[in-house]
Amino acid sequence: IFLSVTPFFHVFGMTAIMNLGIYIGAALVLLPRFKTEDVLKAVAKHKATIFIGVEAMYVAINNFPKIQKYDLSSIKICISGAGTLHVEVQNKFESLTGGKLVEGYGLSEASPVTHCNPIYGKRVKGSIGLPFPDVDIKIVDVETSKKTLGINEIGELIIKGPQVMKGYWNKPDETANTIRDGWLYTGDVARMDEDGFFYIEERKKDMIKTVGENVYPKEVEEVIFRHPKVQDVVVVGIPEEFKGEMIKAYIVLKNGETATDEEIIEYCKKSLAKFKVPKEIEFRKELPKTMIGKVLRRVLKDEEMKKRGKS
Repeated sequence: IFLSVTPFFHVFGMTAIMNLGIYIGAALVLLPRFKTEDVLKAVAKHKATIFIGVEAMYVAINNFPKIQKYDLSSIKICISGAGTLHVEVQNKFESLTGGKLVEGYGLSEASPVTHCNPIYGKRVKGSIGLPFPDVDIKIVDVETSKKTLGINEIGELIIKGPQVMKGYWNKPDETANTIRDGWLYTGDVARMDEDGFFYIEERKKDMIKTVGENVYPKEVEEVIFRHPKVQDVVVVGIPEEFKGEMIKAYIVLKNGETATDEEIIEYCKKSLAKFKVPKEIEFRKELPKTMIGKVLRRVLKDEEMKKRGKS
């Protein structure tokens, strides 16, 4: 029994829920939009076994104050896509439901899935899993895109397979830049471990460059997520003269919690190198997100630049 709140107009919802559900003859429980309590009620009422969504949905469920009222024991399999799944979120959701939450990866240009952690058998938390059958993967250097990198070397993830698009409609220049010699250049920075599991470090455009060093927002976010008062977080690089970019964390606290900038910064110092520690903290009631729950980093960066009188 699939519980669906991911919209079908998005390729993730259309393929991973609608198409897959119909293909295997599953029942689909459809909700028009994500509201935490409505989802919990639907799971308890319909005994949903599969819940495919995005991290923001699992964060909301983890932090729902009356979650113990609802029987979520029917949940067996959850797959998170369309963005990073932080390990802290994954662990808490699994402890609450008893189900298995795994992370996958894909993009619209690849129709849209290329990797996923095995649902049964070995999986690796923090990774996007293994490539699907008939999918070829390489990690190439970010600077030239010509050198194929080895185990645990960080570079751009490129993909070749039957699900890769032919190109962008009426955009030949963008197509030529994205698909080269049959390989789809994803724009995602990744690595592969000794067992063939892949890890997304960051989108190339989201990587923060500060004092001559590269900082991956995901690494900083993982640390902040472990703080017991934090419900949600996103880390953004803000352009700054001389240093390149300044690291800023936008944080949503759990209901009833309070914290100070200094508290969060000192917490980060315990686990991060000095240049990776956020220089500024902003507490917000919510983070700007798309219809499917992706954080809009660009909105936050634009807001900050307007405050500073820069374009």
